[in-house]
Amino acid sequence: METTPVAAVKENKLFKGVFAVAGIMFTLVIYGVLQEKIMRVPYGQNQEFFRYSLFLVFCNRLATSAVSAASLVASKKALDPVAPVYKYGMISVTNILTTTCQYEALKYVSFPVQTLAKCAKMIPVMVWGTLIMQKRYKGFDYMWAVLVTIGCSIFILYPAGDDINPYKKGRESTIWGVSLMVGYLGFDGFTSTFQDKLFKGYNMEIHNQIFYTTLCSCVLSFTGLILQGQLLAAVDFIYRHHDCLYDIVLLSTVATASQFFISYTIRTFGALTFATIMTTRQLISILFSCLWFVHPLSPLQWLGAVIVFGSLYAKSFLRSNTQKPPPLADEQHKELTPLKGNP
Repeated sequence: METTPVAAVKENKLFKGVFAVAGIMFTLVIYGVLQEKIMRVPYGQNQEFFRYSLFLVFCNRLATSAVSAASLVASKKALDPVAPVYKYGMISVTNILTTTCQYEALKYVSFPVQTLAKCAKMIPVMVWGTLIMQKRYKGFDYMWAVLVTIGCSIFILYPAGDDINPYKKGRESTIWGVSLMVGYLGFDGFTSTFQDKLFKGYNMEIHNQIFYTTLCSCVLSFTGLILQGQLLAAVDFIYRHHDCLYDIVLLSTVATASQFFISYTIRTFGALTFATIMTTRQLISILFSCLWFVHPLSPLQWLGAVIVFGSLYAKSFLRSNTQKPPPLADEQHKELTPLKGNP
């Protein structure tokens, strides 16, 4: 029995959909687990914690910069900067601060708390969008942002009292953890908004921006490691704990690989489908972390999670039924970039 053209198209689209979802879920769930393992689980018989967040930033950006450069060369696209280098540098600075806050926060709060807090990034994005891009948002946008923030607040403020994770004792600090996550949300909102402005101001190809921004991030993070005296300390740590080196290499690999799945998904299915997949990925990451690292959730935390993810899914559903998906050229700026690595 011959396959009709319509059936072949549907089958091809189904295969692409399964490939995209599986790729994003696999790489980003592993990325989340590795983040928590590196920053919250001690290494070796002396139970020593890895404390060099900036070193992780450097490794991640180095890998992404190398791959993006190879992509530009393979596609025979120009390596010349499209925008002034200092503008790439501005994105690099805020992105380094974003990622450092993300890793540092894991010293004080669990991965489920951090992941839920990331869902509240709508508010700083809206604030920076209003200040930098003079954007105007609808009442429903503010409503969804408030609902997600309420859910995140409930999740953070009412943890379970019987968390039996053996590695958390003496390291939990909701105040420090929340402060670092507020820093993460603020810097991340500025980064994505300024990237959007940079794309609109220049006719810029995505890999060009990735290469120069991550290259600047490599230089800045390497300089920061030297000035803080952390480079040799980090190298000494991974020399003494080879399993930490393997974790860091795998972290950088899946962080870079995830960006290609993200790019492929948005180009093939659009930003709205990508947003739904990412919401599902966050939910799965939280559940996986709770099982793997023994983070029981209180009834109020379950309620907070339901409010957050229910609001995000409802927003995606209503948008898909009331308007056409936004043009790829606009949404791609915010979603394709790996600088939020921070997937």
